[in-house]
Amino acid sequence: MKLTKTFKSFFASEKAGGLILLFVTILSLSLANSSFQTQYISLWSTEVGHHSITHWINDGLMAFFFLLIGLELEREIYLGELSSIKNAALPIFGAFGGMLVPAGLFMLLNFGTATQGGAGIPMATDIAFAIGILSLLGNRVPASLKVFLTALAVMDDLGAIIVIAIFYTSTIAFLNLAIAFGVMGVLFILNRMKVYNLIPYLIGGVIMWYFMLNSGVHATITGVLLAFVIPFGSGGKKSPSYILQHLLHKPVAFFILPLFAVANTCIAIDSNWSEGLTHSNSIGILLGLIVGKPLGIFLFSLLGVSLGLCALPEELQWKNIIGAGMLGGIGFTMSIFITLLAFDDIEVINNSKIAVLIASFAAGTIGFLWLKFTIKKPIPRIKPKIKKVVTSS
Repeated sequence: MKLTKTFKSFFASEKAGGLILLFVTILSLSLANSSFQTQYISLWSTEVGHHSITHWINDGLMAFFFLLIGLELEREIYLGELSSIKNAALPIFGAFGGMLVPAGLFMLLNFGTATQGGAGIPMATDIAFAIGILSLLGNRVPASLKVFLTALAVMDDLGAIIVIAIFYTSTIAFLNLAIAFGVMGVLFILNRMKVYNLIPYLIGGVIMWYFMLNSGVHATITGVLLAFVIPFGSGGKKSPSYILQHLLHKPVAFFILPLFAVANTCIAIDSNWSEGLTHSNSIGILLGLIVGKPLGIFLFSLLGVSLGLCALPEELQWKNIIGAGMLGGIGFTMSIFITLLAFDDIEVINNSKIAVLIASFAAGTIGFLWLKFTIKKPIPRIKPKIKKVVTSS
C-alpha cells in the first residue's frame, strides 16, 4: 500500500509534534512543582482583555487546531481513506467502538454522581501523540496501519467535536448563533461561486468565531465549520484547502498544541495526589482510556468485519488492530480540553488531568511495546549476485 505525499507530510509533522508535546508537558509539570511554582502558575492566570492567557489559548488559538482537523477530515473524505466506503468502514467502526465503550465504562462508575459529565473525557484520541509513538517503530509499521490509526484518530476527534457541541453547551444565545451560521452561509455561497481567495474566508471565520464565542456553543467549533466552506477544488497544491492546511500544519504542531499543553499541565501536584486517583471520576478516565479504548476499537472492528460491512487489509492482523487501539488510549489534548468543559471544580479538574496524563502515558507505553513485539521486522531485500559466465571462443 503506497502512501501519498500529503499523508507522508502529515505523518512526519505529527511525529515531530508528538515528541515536542511530550517534552513541553514534562517541562511544564516540572516548573509547576519547582521553586517557581507560584509565579509559573499565576502567569497563565494573568488577564489580557478580561480573559486569562489560558482562556485565550483554549478558546482562541485552539480554533486553529480544530480548523486543521476539519481540513484533514475534508481531505480524507474527498481523496483519502474515507473517500471509499469500503476503506472508511473499518476505522469508522473502530472509532465508534473507541468512543462508546470508554464512555460506557466511565458512566458505569459515575452515573448519577456530580462527575458524570466527564464521560466525554476518555472518548478522544490525540493524533500527534499516537502517531508520534507509532513512528518510533520505524519502517516495520505497515502503511495500512498508519492510515488506519490516522483515520481512526480523525474520526475520534470528529466524534469529540460533536460531543462538545451537543453535551457541553449550557445556555445558547440563539441570535448570536444565527449570525454565526449566517456568516457561514455567505462563505458557502462564495465557495459555490468558486471564489478561491482565502482572505474573505479567514475574515468571515474571525466573525463566525466572535459570534460563536458569545452564543454559548464552544467557539472552537468554528474551526471545523469553517473548514467545510473553504473550497477544496481538485485538492491539488493550488486549492485553498490544501494551501491553508499546509500553512497550518507547523504552527499548530510546533506552537499552538505545545502552548496548549504547557498552559494546561501546570498542575501543582501535592503529597496526596494519589488519593485523587481513587475517586470514581479518575478511575473512569483510567479505565476508559487504558482498557475501554483498545477493547472498543477491537470489538467494533471485529464486528464490522464479521458482518461483512468492512474488510481487514491484507497486510494487517488483528493483533495490529489491538495495538492501534492501545495507542488510541492516548487522550491528552482532547481529553484535557473536554475536562475543562466538563468541570468547574479546580480539584476535580486537576485530578482529571493527572488521570489523563497517567492513562495516556500507560496507553502509549503498552501500545508501543505490544506493537514492537507483534509486528515482524521487514525482511531486507537482497539483490541476487549475477555470475559472469565466461565462454571460450
